[in-house]
Formats: sequence, structure tokens, C-alpha cells
Amino acid sequence: MAASMAASRLSHFSYHARHQSSPSEIPPLTTFKPYDSHAKRYRSLSIRALLQGENELSKNPQALDLPSVNDFPSDVISKDMLALPRPLSSAQFSGSVSDGSRLRVAYQGVRGAYSESAAQKAYPNCEAVPCDEFDTAFEAVERWIVDRAVLPIENSLGGSIHRNYDLLLRHRLHIVGEVKYAVRHCLLANHGVKLENLKRVLSHPQALAQCEDTLTSLGLVREEVDDTAGAAKHVAVHKLQDAGAVASSVAAEIYDLNILAQDIQDDSDNITRFLMLAREPIIPGTDRLFKTSIVFSLEEGPGILFKALAVFALRQINLTKIESRPLRNQPLRASSDDSTNMYFDYLFYVDFEASMADQNAQNALRHLKEFATFLRVLGSYPVDTSIA
Repeated sequence: MAASMAASRLSHFSYHARHQSSPSEIPPLTTFKPYDSHAKRYRSLSIRALLQGENELSKNPQALDLPSVNDFPSDVISKDMLALPRPLSSAQFSGSVSDGSRLRVAYQGVRGAYSESAAQKAYPNCEAVPCDEFDTAFEAVERWIVDRAVLPIENSLGGSIHRNYDLLLRHRLHIVGEVKYAVRHCLLANHGVKLENLKRVLSHPQALAQCEDTLTSLGLVREEVDDTAGAAKHVAVHKLQDAGAVASSVAAEIYDLNILAQDIQDDSDNITRFLMLAREPIIPGTDRLFKTSIVFSLEEGPGILFKALAVFALRQINLTKIESRPLRNQPLRASSDDSTNMYFDYLFYVDFEASMADQNAQNALRHLKEFATFLRVLGSYPVDTSIA
């Protein structure tokens, strides 16, 4: 009974404030009907093909012919010398959905990415599934291609990953957990290449920024790529003799690279926080420390944000993060008393230490709904108290 009441209370706060509908950027929530539980689900399905197929089926029921699972290889093998599976893209999915005995968890990047290690920390013994973009990981969960996604949301040095904040609002996935992962950067190169041979270094922009002092002292030109493990793969595949990569020791092992230097980050306390995402929310409890993530918008006016934050302070609820993002598709609005005074509409993302099963937290959100123009609970989930 208590569990069902908690679930109903959580769903009560999961949508919109009473004043107006959700921001214009939020797509309508469509009902997804999964395949029959005894039916096979397929690997290598294309999101684009599915979307196009749905449109064709509305006109011609025979237009979409799904292939047999036997028509696809169990893994898509890349053409390069490393013979590693390619990341999923919105045009190509690889891997059958598990039968429930082993979770399939999407992450952004290629084999050896820090996100892969975070996914394995969040879900030990899972099947980690690489995706080429953050958007693809969200879509893979929504399309039942994978069971979960583990994606970065903030780093102790580089700050927030704004793209994923925007995607949290665009998609209807739920935060069901968090995991903190300690990032330890290494300088990698092909075997036989010495430090003095290097003229440039490849990596993700944040990784390069996190190692700025070291790379500057070495006099290396920095070149940005999509992810750290992708940089290591590029150096290995092309057998570069004048370039290295900033990536993990795991990437060095996977791509058979030599580690020229370890722990080259400028700050040893380099922690990335990842969110665990699922199609359904978990039922929050009160038996352990919980965190709740919400997003809301407010009318313009003096003291309005102070009022919004006060609903938590009045109830002794601790805020652990607040992030503002301009509201897409309607970034500027005229002031009510002066049409020449234009300002941004903002969405506010807030994390606070309380479970949605706690009456105090429910009262705080009821209070916030009295003047918020939009409110959505992104998830109520256990806090990761482990050492990163």
C-alpha cells in the first residue's frame, strides 16, 4: 500500500504546473506499445527506418517488412584493423535486446570511454552498448533497444554537460540513479613513439582542458575530437607517429597503445557524475539517502526565484545543485511593463536531498506549483555515497 501511494504521489508531480502547459520545446508524450513478451526483438534496427516505417504503415500495412533476427550478425564489426563493434547511431543499431538476464546499458563513445567504465560501475556484469551521440543513447532506451543509459551530467572541473540537461527535458526517460567516477587521464601513443616525438595530442575538449598545464609544459598542439577513447582509436588505427591521445588506461589496453604518462590531469580530484536513465521511474523510499531532480520555469518578476528556492529552505531541504538553461524556441520575451525590455525565459534544474516518498518534499513541490509556470520531476533516486 505504501509503495503504491508513493508511486502515485510521484506521478502526480511528474508533469505540468496548473498555470500553463509545458514549454513549447517539449514534444507530446506518445504511447509506446512494446512487442509481445514472447516475441523476438531485433538487433541492427534503425531508428530512422522505424520512424519512416511507421509513416509508411499508416498508408500501407504491408510497407514495412521486418527482417528475421538471423539476417543480422550478432555484432557489427568495424572495417579497421581493430575489429571492434561500431557505436550505435540513429541509422544503425547493433545487438539484440537481452531477455532480462543481463541488462544492456547504453553509453556515449566507443570502447574504452570513461562512460563505459561508469556504466559498468553502475550496473556490474551489464552489456555496455556504445552509442555515437548522447541523443542516440536516449533513443535506444526509448525504443527498447537497450534497458538503461548511463550518461555524464557534470564534472568537478569542467562543469555541467548542458547537452544532456536539454535532452532530459526533450525525452521522457526517468533518472533512477547516479554514479560518480574518478577520471584519471593518461597520455597514450603507439609503441616505439617517445614523448619527444610528439607534436600534437588528440582528445575530447574537456579532457584537453583538464590537462592544460601538463600539455602546455610539453608544448603539444591540441586537437579536439568527439571522445577520449575515439582519440586513442584514431591514433592506433592510423599508426600516428607524431600524435598522442589523452584517454584512459583501459583505452590503452583495448587499442594496444603505450602509456607515456599517467595522471596528467591538473587536479587530482577529477570526478564525473553520471545519471542512470530508464523508461520507468523507481519507487522512492525513505530507508536511505535519496536525491530528487526537478525542472521548472517561472514568471519574470522581482524575487520570484527567491520565492521558488524558499520553498525548500523553509522546510530544511538541502539543495545540491541548481542549473539554469534558456528556454528553447522562445528565448526572448518582452517585459509586461515595457515592451522594449527583452529578457530570456529560463528553465531551472534543481537537485535536492529528499525522497519523493517524504511528505516534506511533497509539500515543497505543492508550494512551488502555486507560482511555477511549469514543473516536472525528472527522478527521485538513491544518492551515490561510494568513493568515486
